[in-house]
This record gives sequence, structure tokens and C-alpha cells, in this order.
Amino acid sequence: MDALALLNQKTTLVQGFALFLDVSPSDCASIISAGREKRYRRKQTIFSEGDPVRQMVLLLSGFVKIKQLGLNGNEVILRVTGVGEIVGTFRLSGNYHHCSTAQAIQPSTAIVWDSAIFERLLESFPAFRRNTVRALEERLQEMEQRFREVSTEKVGSRLSSELLRLSNRRGHTVNGGHLEISLSRSELAQLTGTTLFTVSRLLSRWQKLGIVSIGREAVLVLDFAALTQLTLSE
Repeated sequence: MDALALLNQKTTLVQGFALFLDVSPSDCASIISAGREKRYRRKQTIFSEGDPVRQMVLLLSGFVKIKQLGLNGNEVILRVTGVGEIVGTFRLSGNYHHCSTAQAIQPSTAIVWDSAIFERLLESFPAFRRNTVRALEERLQEMEQRFREVSTEKVGSRLSSELLRLSNRRGHTVNGGHLEISLSRSELAQLTGTTLFTVSRLLSRWQKLGIVSIGREAVLVLDFAALTQLTLSE
């Protein structure tokens, strides 16, 4: 496939992302062509905590976890980034450093821009800038919601709520329309602020009820309505 055909293919893909809402196809092509495509292996680190912010990364495929290490050395997952989302920080100007580490959960593809180029794109394309600001606002709202859940809700409700969020935004359809979430039980425990034992116990119980199916590094949501009900009853 030649370069123009590849650019057209990527342009068509990103037009379905919220980041490119109301951005014309020609402007989409200009924005995409200003970056470069990069592939990441499973478990490959995209950037590390403390690294200077030099690039902006937009996922075209795959999933990335954003994590930090606590003072005791334990890993905490702050969020999971999926297709159509910016990985990591939105800070562009000045001498800023990443406050977390980004690691690919599965093989992933991204468009990568140098930070200075991305900042110029935001200035040149107002709709793209508005959408970027909106994406940041949604990210903050999600973090606030998760903090409230950790502070006020039981573990079962927190886990079911997290599975619902992941299904709605990052799950992919397999096996007759069921939603697969490509996270291990250990990663789900880090996301919900609990232990591996507790997550395993809850998922095993829900599997017996036919709500989910547990894989080695994935959870398959079989009954979305029942999972939604768990957020109210657990």
C-alpha cells in the first residue's frame, strides 16, 4: 500500500475518534501526516516516570496502562488508555516531566507527534484543540468518579463499575457479541484499590452466575445487564 493510501486509511480511522469530532477530512489528514506511526510490543514501556515530556501519543489500536510505584514499591494502575485516546500527559509547554509510566498491555499502534509540533497543531485547528480539552476534562471526571468509589463504595461495586467503564470505552467484541476486557485479575485489583485475592473471589462468584468468564489475562462480560445490577447490589 502506498503512502497516500495509508494516510487515507488512517484519516478514515481517526474520524471516528472523539478527538477529531467536527474536524474536516483534509484537516484530519494534515494532523495525522504531521506525526509518525509507531508500534509497541506487549509490555513495552512507552515512557517512564520522570522522563521529559517530548512526545504526544495517540492510540490507533491496543491498550496501554498508566501506572505509578508507591513508596513501598507496589505498582498502582491509575487508568487504562484505549483506542482514540492520548496516552499520558497533556502538558506541552515548558520543562515538564512525566509523573507516571505508560506500558502497552497488548501489541499497540500509535500516531506520535513531537510535543512542539502537537502544540502548533492545536493552535492551527480550533476544533482539534476543543476536543483535546474536552478529552482532558473527561479524564479528570473519570478520576474523580473512581476516587469517590474507592472512598465510599464496597469492593464488589467498585469492581463491577470498573468493568462497565472498561466495557463501554475499551472492551472489544468477541464470541457472539460478548465484550472482552484485556486485563489480568492483578491489574483489575490495582485499578480498583483492592487485592488480587478479593478480585479473584468476586470474579469466580460472578462466573458461576454466568455474568463473566475469566481468562488468564482477560475477563469476558457475558451479561452486561447483570453486571450493571451488581453496581447497585454489591
